[in-house]
Amino acid sequence: MPDRTTNDAKAPNRRRLSRTVALVGLMGAGKTVIGKRVAAALGATFRDSDAEIEAAAAMTIPEIFASHGEAYFRAGERRVIARLLTEPPHVLATGGGAFMDPDTRSIMLEKAITVWLKADLDTLTRRCSRKSNRPLLKKGDPRTILSRLIDERYPVYAEARLVVHSGEEPHEVTVARVLEAVADAGGLEANDVASSRETTNP
Repeated sequence: MPDRTTNDAKAPNRRRLSRTVALVGLMGAGKTVIGKRVAAALGATFRDSDAEIEAAAAMTIPEIFASHGEAYFRAGERRVIARLLTEPPHVLATGGGAFMDPDTRSIMLEKAITVWLKADLDTLTRRCSRKSNRPLLKKGDPRTILSRLIDERYPVYAEARLVVHSGEEPHEVTVARVLEAVADAGGLEANDVASSRETTNP
C-alpha cells in the first residue's frame, strides 16, 4: 500500500516544504529509503509513485511488465505522477524510468523541486543485488544493464534542479545533503505554528 504517513515526532517542526520534492535516479540510488527519512525529518508525507501505481493497478510492477509491457507501465506512471503533483507539498520517490519520459519530466520540473540522487555503478550493483523485484535487471547481467542505463539516463537525470550524491555513507549523511540542497533552493519555509509556539513559549 502507498506510504502516506508522517512522522511529526521526529520532525524539527521549524521548517516545512513549500513545494513537493521529487527524487529521481536509477534503481538502487536510495530514493525510497532517503525519501522516507527526509519526509520524517520535516514531518511531511512520503509518497512512492511505484507503490501508487501498484495500488491503482492491483498488480505488482513485475506483473504489469509481464502482462502489459513497459509502454503500458510508463503511461500509467505518467498519469499517477501528474496526479500526485497536484497534491499538497510532500516528498515523492519516483521510479528509475519516470524522469526519462519527456511529458513526465516536464511536469516534474514545473511542479516540483527535482533532486537527482546520483550513485556510482559499484554502489548501484551492490544495492540492486539484494532485491529480486527489478524487471529491467532480469534481462541479462545486472552490472552490464546498470552500466548501460547509466550511459542512457544520467545525461537526462542531469536536467534535475538539484544533484545529491548517494554513496555508501550512512543514510543520515545523504538525508542531510538533500535537506541542505532543498533549503538552498528555497524549498523550505518557516512553520508558522511552530514559530508562534516559540514566540509564546521562549
